[in-house]
Amino acid sequence: MSLRPFHLAIPVYDVPAARRFYNEVFGLTEGRSSDQWVDFNFYGHQLVIHEHPKTASQIEAHTNPVDGHAVPAPHFGVVLEWDEWEALAERLKGFNTKFVIEPYVRFKGQVGEQATMFFLDPCGNALEFKAFKDINQLFAK
Repeated sequence: MSLRPFHLAIPVYDVPAARRFYNEVFGLTEGRSSDQWVDFNFYGHQLVIHEHPKTASQIEAHTNPVDGHAVPAPHFGVVLEWDEWEALAERLKGFNTKFVIEPYVRFKGQVGEQATMFFLDPCGNALEFKAFKDINQLFAK
């Protein structure tokens, strides 16, 4: 699967804390930066954290029910290879990350079976990382 890199700019109200999180917890490579924003190589995509006052979703996340869990919205993340997902889950646990939804396999035995986990960055932005045993089921119904 060959995709063009996306660019995503997200609001953070504490640039130093968010910078440490994306650098240390994820081990992301930092690109250009200023006092108000920082670029990161986010699995080949461009993630930019921008200084911004707290947003409503950072104060209190809205959720939608999915597979018996309260999924925070909005959220973003990356679909990883299964072994990368497992390694990230272990890395996050090693950093004592508080999960909104603990790592688990969703839709077991159904079309779209996937591993998933949800957590927040230090500024309350929700992230989801997932993996499919069969990437061809990414958009399957």
